[in-house]
Amino acid sequence: MLPQETDVVVVGAGNAAMCAALAAREQGVRVLVLERAPEAESGGNTRFTAGAIRFAYDGVEHLRALMPDLTDEEIARTDFGSYTEEQFFDDMARVTENRCDPDLTEILVRHSRATMMWMRSKGIRFAPIYGRQAFKVGGRFKFWGGLTVEAHGGGPGLVEAQAKAARREGVGIAYDARVLALLADDDGIKGVRVRHQRRTTEVRCRCVVLAAGGFQANPEWRTRYLGPKWELAKVRGTRFNTGDGIRMALEIGAAPVGNWSGAHAVGWDRNAPEFGDLAVGDGFQKHSYPWGIMINALGERFVDEGADFRNYTYAKYGRIILEQPGQFAWQIFDRKVAHLLRDEYRIRKVTKVVAPTLGELVRRLEDVNPDRALATIRVYNAAVRTDVPFDPNVKDGRGTVGLPVPKSNWANTIDTPPFEAYAVTCGITFTFGGLRITTGAQVVDTDGVPIAGLYAAGELVGGIFWFNYPGGTGLMNGAVFGRIAGEAAGRAARHPR
Repeated sequence: MLPQETDVVVVGAGNAAMCAALAAREQGVRVLVLERAPEAESGGNTRFTAGAIRFAYDGVEHLRALMPDLTDEEIARTDFGSYTEEQFFDDMARVTENRCDPDLTEILVRHSRATMMWMRSKGIRFAPIYGRQAFKVGGRFKFWGGLTVEAHGGGPGLVEAQAKAARREGVGIAYDARVLALLADDDGIKGVRVRHQRRTTEVRCRCVVLAAGGFQANPEWRTRYLGPKWELAKVRGTRFNTGDGIRMALEIGAAPVGNWSGAHAVGWDRNAPEFGDLAVGDGFQKHSYPWGIMINALGERFVDEGADFRNYTYAKYGRIILEQPGQFAWQIFDRKVAHLLRDEYRIRKVTKVVAPTLGELVRRLEDVNPDRALATIRVYNAAVRTDVPFDPNVKDGRGTVGLPVPKSNWANTIDTPPFEAYAVTCGITFTFGGLRITTGAQVVDTDGVPIAGLYAAGELVGGIFWFNYPGGTGLMNGAVFGRIAGEAAGRAARHPR
C-alpha cells in the first residue's frame, strides 16, 4: 500500500531520480520513489546504458580518489591524461553549436567531480573504461575523448547500487506505480495522482521531483516534435519513457524549453526489437564506424565517419542514418581494423555479412545497389592518404583527398580480406526538449515564475543539449541536477509553505 502522504515524491527510478531521492533523504525528510515500471525493468534508460560518465578531473590523483582500488600497475600502464573543466565547457559548446544553456552548463561542469565523489560516498563504485575508451599503443593504454570512467556493472549495476543505497537510507520505493497527474493549486504542489498495481489513488506531499525521462518511447510525440519518419526509429532503452513527466508538468503551466526537434540517436542494429532488450543491453549499438565506412541503399557514402572522436558524433549520426533511403546503412570494415571493433560487434544477435572479396560482399548487402557500392569503395580506397600514419588514440589527420564526402581521420583502405559489414538503423536514446528549470532545479512556469514544490532533473529537462551531446554527459547531467533537485526539495519540505 502507498502512504496517503509523505514529504517528497520522486517520479522515476533511474540515475537522476535516485540521486534526487538520496539527496532529499539527507535533509531528514520522508521520501517516496514512484516507478512506473515493474522492478525487473526499473531504472529507466539508466539500466540500458553502459554506465559511462563524463566529468572534469585534473589528473590521475582525482581518479584514484574516486576509484581507490585503482592499482599502481594499472596507473603505470595507462595514460589517463586529464579532462579539465575548460575542456568540458569547450566540448559542450562545440557539439551543441553554442546553444547549451550557459547557467545550467556552468553547474553541470563545475559540480561534476564533486557529484561523482558524493555518489561514491553512497556506495556507487566506478572503474576505468578500458574496453571502449582506451587503445593500447606502444605498450600503454591511452584514454581519448575525455571519457574515462564507468559505473561498476554498467547501467544495470548503477541501478542496483542506487536502489540498494536508497533502501539502506530509508527511501521508500514503489514499482508498478505510474504517476498520472500532479495535484497543484495557486500555492504550488500538493501531491500526485498515481495508478499503483492497477488501482488509482492519491499521495499528498510537499514537493515533487520529476525525473521520469524524455518522450522517446512515444511514437506519436516523436513524430509530432522530431518530424516525419521518427515513428520508424528503434528505441534503445525503456518502453516506459513516454513523456509522462513532461506532460503532467505542462498541464499545470510549466514552461517548455530546448531542442524539441532534437534527440540523442545512434547507429543501432537494423533488426533490433522495437524497444531495448535487457538481455542484450546496449549491445545493439554499433560505434566503431570511425575505423571503416558507411554505405546507404544507393551504395553511396553519406557522412564523414572520421569527423571527430566517436564520443562527439555517435549521438547525432542516428538521425542521419534515419534520413537515408530505407532508414538504414551498412558499416564496412576489413581485417586490418577488425581487432579494433568494440565488443558489441561480436554479440550473437547481430546483422552481419562476411565475404572473402569485395565483389561478394556488396552482393550480400541486403537492399543495397551492389555495383554502385563496389565503385564507391574503390573510389574511397584510391582517395585515402596512406602516407599519414594511422593512430586510433588521436585525430590522426589520415583522411581522404578529393571526395565529395570526405573522411577526415582514421581513413584506412578497405582491401584486406575477410571483409565484414554490419547493418544499422536509427536507435533513439532520449529527447532533448523538456521543462525549463532554474539553476536550483525548480520548474518554471510560462510566466517565468518557479512553481512552488516542483523540481526536475535528467532527460526531461530542456535547454542543456542541442543537436548532439558529448558521450557520457547524460548520466552526469542526471546525477548533478538530481542531487540539486533532491536537496532543494528536501529543504523546502522541511519548511511548509
